Amino acid sequence: MNTNMNNPNPSRDILMGKWKQMRGTIRKQWGKLTDNQVDQIGGNYDRLVGALQENYGYTREKAMEEADRWISNMDRGGRDTMGNP
Repeated sequence: MNTNMNNPNPSRDILMGKWKQMRGTIRKQWGKLTDNQVDQIGGNYDRLVGALQENYGYTREKAMEEADRWISNMDRGGRDTMGNP
């Protein structure tokens, strides 16, 4: 966990900074997201969380947890967080 007090939400920064690279894998992770939704998310963390809530019925907390896990995994060079290769 990042304990840098100047950056309380590192996942949000990673999502914005690496959106173009991560965008290609988001539909593989969450297939219920439409291309239009992915375009609308545009690297915005809150929009991603909202789309996960809408499409998967997650609570806000669960959607944030899933988004953070995926972003963190993608930042480490992983493909997804569901155990897929």
